[in-house]
Amino acid sequence: MDNRDEQEKKQMEEYKKKPLINMADSMNRSVIGDMGGLTKGGCLVRVLTMVIIVGLLIFLLLK
Repeated sequence: MDNRDEQEKKQMEEYKKKPLINMADSMNRSVIGDMGGLTKGGCLVRVLTMVIIVGLLIFLLLK
């Protein structure tokens, strides 16, 4: 956990130095979403996510 705290502290200092980075990160997350939430689920969530992603890729390729 200490590594994560140090990383967050460095990130906050970077945001203070360059506030537009924070805005860009926020906009990217709002448009794309936070993919970390998909990987934190259990086995069933991961399987369903992969099925949806593969299904969308196949749909887009065959279209």
